[in-house]
Amino acid sequence: MRMTGIAAALAAFTLVLAAVPARAGMFDDDVARAGVAQLRTDVSQLHADLAEQSARIDTATRGQIDLANQIGALTAEIAKLRGQIEVQGYETDAAKKRQTDFYADLDARLRKLETAAAEADAKAKAGAVPVIDPAAETRDYEAALTLFKGAKYQEALSAFQDFIKNYAKSTLVPSAHYWAASAYYQLHEYAKAAEMFAKVQAGWPQDSKAPDAMLGQANSQQQSGDAKGARKTFESLIANYPGSSAAQVARQRLKKR
Repeated sequence: MRMTGIAAALAAFTLVLAAVPARAGMFDDDVARAGVAQLRTDVSQLHADLAEQSARIDTATRGQIDLANQIGALTAEIAKLRGQIEVQGYETDAAKKRQTDFYADLDARLRKLETAAAEADAKAKAGAVPVIDPAAETRDYEAALTLFKGAKYQEALSAFQDFIKNYAKSTLVPSAHYWAASAYYQLHEYAKAAEMFAKVQAGWPQDSKAPDAMLGQANSQQQSGDAKGARKTFESLIANYPGSSAAQVARQRLKKR
């Protein structure tokens, strides 16, 4: 609206100027001055309006530029955050995989340990020596010896064989072998008697029954007809246990030959 009024004033002033040469006599100086003053006022107002509009345009432009810059900065920040989120997501997935692999490896190790422990336990149980009851050990040995003294040689033999089997770690095992061999001898099974007697000296050479067992072995060999073997056993008995009573008997036997 203001621009339209200025344009009309300019047009009117132009007509006035155009009419002044022809009709100069019709107007005085006051009217002309008033028109010029009005025109100047309108032109000044026009300049002010233009300056105001230019300032508004500059302000709006700067605002748009600032907004564009802010949008650009936000866009860059969003892109940066997205990149960080992607990196964190990758690291999280990697950490989960490592944790899964760790637990899988740990589980495999535990299973191996459990299997090894079970195998070791099974082996221990398989090779475990049963706990021996000393009272039962003494009772069974004396029962077998009582059978032998009662001339129940077959029953005594079986009892001593059971004792050897049931009490393999017993200190009475060498004596059990000796009496089992003696039972064989009384049953006239001389070859088995010689074999059983020989086990005493071979397995427990320091046992007190070892010299007597060698003497019994030589006697069994004689009874079975193995004179050469009997002589060799007598000589070994004298060499290994020279101070024993069994060695004295062996010397006497050799003199008679």
